[in-house]
Amino acid sequence: MKSKFTRILTLLLVFIVQITFAQQKTVTGMVTDESGLPLPGVNIIVKGTNTGAQSDFDGKYLIEAAQGDILVFSFLGYTRTEVSVTNQNTINLILTTNASELDEVLVVGYGTSTRRTLTDNIASISSDEINEVPVPSLQSALVGKAAGVQITQVNGKAESGIKIRVRGVSTISSSQDPLYVIDGIPLINSDENINDSPINPLISLNPNDIASIEILKDASSAAIYGARGSNGVVLITTKRGKAGETKISLSTSYGWSEETNRRDFLNTEQYVELFTEAYINAGFTEEDAFADFNFFAENEADWREGAVDTDWQDLIFVDGSVSDFNVNASGGSEKTKFFLSLGYNRTEGIIRGNDLERYNFRSNVDHQVSEKLKVGVTSSIAKTQINRLANDNQFATPVQAIAQIPFTRPYLDNGLPNPNTLYYNFLNQEVNAENKTSIWRAIANVFAEYQIIPSLSFRSELGYDLNVQTAETFSGRLTESESVGGFAQAQSVQNEKYVINNYFNYYTLLGGNTNLEATVGMSFEDDRRKAQFVQGQGFPSDDLRTVNSAAEIVGGGSSRTAFTFVSYFARTGLTILDKYLLKGSVRYDGSSRFGVDEQYGFFPAVSGGWIVSEEDFLKDNETLSLLKIRASWGVTGNADIGNFASRSLFGGASYNGRPALNPSQLGDPSLKWENTIQYDIGLDFGLLNNRISGSLDYYNKTTDDLLLNEPIPSTSGFTNITRNVGEIQNTGVELVIDTKNIVSEDFNWSSSFNIAYNDNEVTNLPGGDIISGQNIVREGEVLGSLFMVEFAGADPENGDALFVRNTLNDDGSRDKGLTNNFNDATRVVLGSPFPDIIAGFTNNLYYKNVDFSFTFQGQWGASIYNAGGRFQSASADFFDNQSLDQLDRWQQPGDITDVPQARLFGANGTQSSSRYLQEADFIRLRNISLGYSLPASFTNKINIDRLRIYFTAVNLLTFTDYDEYDPESTYDVQADSNINVGNAFYSAPPAKTMTVGVNFEF
Repeated sequence: MKSKFTRILTLLLVFIVQITFAQQKTVTGMVTDESGLPLPGVNIIVKGTNTGAQSDFDGKYLIEAAQGDILVFSFLGYTRTEVSVTNQNTINLILTTNASELDEVLVVGYGTSTRRTLTDNIASISSDEINEVPVPSLQSALVGKAAGVQITQVNGKAESGIKIRVRGVSTISSSQDPLYVIDGIPLINSDENINDSPINPLISLNPNDIASIEILKDASSAAIYGARGSNGVVLITTKRGKAGETKISLSTSYGWSEETNRRDFLNTEQYVELFTEAYINAGFTEEDAFADFNFFAENEADWREGAVDTDWQDLIFVDGSVSDFNVNASGGSEKTKFFLSLGYNRTEGIIRGNDLERYNFRSNVDHQVSEKLKVGVTSSIAKTQINRLANDNQFATPVQAIAQIPFTRPYLDNGLPNPNTLYYNFLNQEVNAENKTSIWRAIANVFAEYQIIPSLSFRSELGYDLNVQTAETFSGRLTESESVGGFAQAQSVQNEKYVINNYFNYYTLLGGNTNLEATVGMSFEDDRRKAQFVQGQGFPSDDLRTVNSAAEIVGGGSSRTAFTFVSYFARTGLTILDKYLLKGSVRYDGSSRFGVDEQYGFFPAVSGGWIVSEEDFLKDNETLSLLKIRASWGVTGNADIGNFASRSLFGGASYNGRPALNPSQLGDPSLKWENTIQYDIGLDFGLLNNRISGSLDYYNKTTDDLLLNEPIPSTSGFTNITRNVGEIQNTGVELVIDTKNIVSEDFNWSSSFNIAYNDNEVTNLPGGDIISGQNIVREGEVLGSLFMVEFAGADPENGDALFVRNTLNDDGSRDKGLTNNFNDATRVVLGSPFPDIIAGFTNNLYYKNVDFSFTFQGQWGASIYNAGGRFQSASADFFDNQSLDQLDRWQQPGDITDVPQARLFGANGTQSSSRYLQEADFIRLRNISLGYSLPASFTNKINIDRLRIYFTAVNLLTFTDYDEYDPESTYDVQADSNINVGNAFYSAPPAKTMTVGVNFEF
């Protein structure tokens, strides 16, 4: 009986076990955040068991569970969520943000990370911060938002170049721009302007397509990009579709623009007063002055009564406008998701004759072919048309018209521009010239990703970037080209880049709350550029404006160039017990640009972190909710030089009318990368349940083997050679504080403040000083320091300009005695072109359906030398109109003033000196926005999910003691120089724009 019972019990237990195993199944799915971005590292546990898993880089997971089990999803910064397993095999989950915890998902090189596990210094800007305030370019969206990142627009032209400097300048002759990467593809970032006035190389990108921007600042984050990470890396991620019903968003806005500042110049009465005095002080008579005034006024006597009183700034600056229209559609199924967008921008510049028009189209599609295979395509195309102006160093540029005499008529009676002005009348450009640039930009990226096993995936990307720029200019008989019967030129540049990325991502849970992630792969880039140009003169009619109609072809040529990169990279990260963090990466880069023996560079990085607040002694602390200590070290490079800088080159030439070869460049076969070694020590903190949070960082960034165009004796047959020479160091401190000032159901107010200090120094320069204009590269000084004679005002006794001698004494000190002989004074370093401190302060307020935000930016410590001051504020040395401050000139013994006596042709203080050097400190209300979203009870009735109307203003207020046009506007001809920095020369101020707009979401 017992044996029979035993057999029955055994059969019953086997049956139960079989049922249990029959219920066990594999559950898969994807975990994303509210914006659709995958969440890596989410812990998934079968409740009440030790069975667990983690989501991989793409948010995917796989776990064994039985019907009726409860899966618990947990991730720092998100609400803990429980889901019951029913008869489904796939559970996709969207985790919602838990505002009481500090974390976010960030895009990093070749993957994603979380703020919690991050051991690097990365600044992040979300689409919400970009889309709520219309901006002309993606770089403009970053101003004041990232600690240690200085962003300036060169000047007020609509297409003007924008400079981004991450943690100072680390190079002399190479590019100072960061590496831009959009959806994993490094972008072409070359400026192809035809007239030495830079065009923003990213002008074709539509800011409304951007989902997020991450700026990799320290070496640990940027070293994965190796040879091009020294100036930082800007990762741009565009928007993608989410599963669900199709959503349509439409936004349109219109804005009015004007210059941020005007200067005060002499009117006719003041001009006559000052220059009559200048004539007399120079030994001429009043009759001499009046005779010349008659000549300038074309023998009309009304200059005496001031009947002609032209404010040339009224002709230079015009009322600008900005029209912006964007529409996008997104949605899809669990298998196929899409994002489509159209954009249009029309910008009428604030300077006469300058405007821009841009069209954008984007298509991003993702498709899940199977449980293991995902494919997608990211593509965009843009056309940009620009009506351009001459560069700042041409009389044809409008701003130089401030030099014209106020009693000169701008137009003749027949309406044509007056040709008899002191200098060339720029108004002729509007009626008898054109300067047009057209840019076509296409960017595409096709990818396939295969999940080999739950913890291992392989991704392959093929990227393409095409930048085609065509520029055409024409100057007719009424212009400066009158003597040659009209002049025209055309240039076309085709630049295309192919990129192949192949890499594995591995992510696994080792047990005991220990996670391991790794990335290993390779990248190949091929960049090819072709250019053609032609020039012609002598046109039968000013209506025929292409080179084809020229009587004589006076110039032309074509060129082709290329470079390649092949790279291998690896990164691994370890998270132990959710509080000890380790990461290491390495990149091995090869480039065709460097010497045959130095074509490969090795760029390692390591970092670590300790989340102290997860320790038992702090875990339940009610005040300190987050405390993380992190440190990083790494090596990055700079390879942005000429494609053949390491090689001795020969080119075609003509010798006595016969073809010949001519040496054109002296090469250095040992030329290698610039190396930047950077370490960073940081602290992340959160207080009062992260109502107050932030970070504090110290960094040291040393660049050696500088790629320098070093001057050599001309007896060699060459003037310079590119070599690795010298060292530059940047050290600094960055502080970020974010606060949630008020959090309630109806009213929320948050603030973000960042401030950064950077100290730049040339620490080694074996070849000695490099002097260029008013700038110097000198060991022990800031790169490109402003170097000139020190001005000391006017001599109270006779009105002579005085200068500080600054000659060296025997004991090494400098003679601070004064002299009125400019040649007796020695040039010294008197200013820095780069700020010591930059800061930003942003506030966001929401009250029911009303939103209000504003951002202030500021900088301190930089100076600007106004090279045009020698003509604009020149003690009436020549006939140029003068700035109003020249009326404060010395007139009699005992006068105390900084303005020397007015002397025509007297060169009384008009030499290059600190008379024209000013501090460029400022605080600017960069943007302000006020919006109102109509109540859902109303919008639902008209089938609209959201309807928001808003007002924004950009560059609304500027607080500064700088009395030239603008503390950010500089000489565009020198915009790409690292030595000639901090100079202004008839540089137009940026635009102040006020915009009204409306956003619809369906």
